[in-house]
Amino acid sequence: MVTRIQTGISGFDELVQGGLLSERVYLVNGPPGSGKTTFGIQFLTHGAANGEIGLYITLNESPQNVIDDMSNYKLGIPSLIRKRKLLFADLGPRMEYGYSDEMNEVISPNYDVGYAPVDSEAPSPNLVFKQITAYVMEYNVKRLVIDSVSAIRFTSKDRSLEEKEMSRFIRSLKNLGCTTVLLSEMVDPTSYSTEQFSSHGVIFLHNFLYQKTMTRALQIIKMRGTNHDCNMRGLEFTEKGLKINDQLS
Repeated sequence: MVTRIQTGISGFDELVQGGLLSERVYLVNGPPGSGKTTFGIQFLTHGAANGEIGLYITLNESPQNVIDDMSNYKLGIPSLIRKRKLLFADLGPRMEYGYSDEMNEVISPNYDVGYAPVDSEAPSPNLVFKQITAYVMEYNVKRLVIDSVSAIRFTSKDRSLEEKEMSRFIRSLKNLGCTTVLLSEMVDPTSYSTEQFSSHGVIFLHNFLYQKTMTRALQIIKMRGTNHDCNMRGLEFTEKGLKINDQLS
């Protein structure tokens, strides 16, 4: 029996037969400002509001910055954190110039901040996966967002090894028992990567000049096991997050 979970993004679920297939891995690509973080947060908060614990992994940004920025939306983020339904963890390098120690910040379910030493180098896929697995098991996470997979993609000088490690990373995520959304800064939808081939679904968020106006749009490139819309559709930022509009003409 096929189980689909709703994303909470207005107008999106109707394009994918009612929602995403559960316990699969999806890739959301897009340039800066296209709505990737908002997409991931909406996905988590919708699940958290319905009893599914969500975890947002940051590899580039401070969790507190993400919380502050996304709290401008009416998604109830602070309340969900206090209720232990929405978690944030920083697994990326955060060492500032001039310091020799690196601290890993974790905002726990009770909204406290804890620290643990980590490497100052960019985190490897293997290390990130081990830490994610520990969080998923400990907190019974059902929805997972990783921001962004680009941060762990270039940890090897050997291109063939890099591709192999990314493939293993995504394949391993599929066995975690939660539904995962990977965010990526890829800006060219025709430049195919290991992440695109390995993920069950690929969603591209566009930000471009259209009829002399800067326009945001969403396009579903791939969605295994789903009869999906593949046209470019207008994307709007509202007080409740992203909203998918009609097809661009």
